[in-house]
Amino acid sequence: MKTLITTALVASLAAPALHAAEATADVQDRDGNRLGAVLVRDTPSGVALATLTLNDLPEGVHGVHLHETGDCSANDFKSAGGHVAGDRKHGVMVEGGLHPGDMPNLTVKSNGVGEVEYFLPFLNVSDHLLDEDGAAFIMHKGVDDYESQPSGDAGDRIACGEFTERTE
Repeated sequence: MKTLITTALVASLAAPALHAAEATADVQDRDGNRLGAVLVRDTPSGVALATLTLNDLPEGVHGVHLHETGDCSANDFKSAGGHVAGDRKHGVMVEGGLHPGDMPNLTVKSNGVGEVEYFLPFLNVSDHLLDEDGAAFIMHKGVDDYESQPSGDAGDRIACGEFTERTE
């Protein structure tokens, strides 16, 4: 009996970690070329973790965000809607800021590689990325100024990936 209770207790404590939501997006450019993937997962701390593994990107500094609709069908990727925003403002430079889908700018060197991990303190994978209309990763041509409303004045959308639940 003691073993059964101990086993049940250990299993119940491990359950949240085993069932943390994860979403992944295959990212493509406007010509449909695959650029890599983005993985976002909930963590035991309550802060989501985004891992970007991208290649063949244009050199420079680019705004990257999570957008509210999982639809990359439009050539300009505007079908992905606005940022995953909740009731917050855009950017870390404004009071009431940081959208759940705001991420720091991504710096891409001449080799075209963009690999980084970001903490997303206001994002919940199930609620924001895996809801009824999904969500998308968007990379912009320019720099996010972390202030302009509603989206940081980062310019055209040059890459997009629709999130799906990761079940592995």
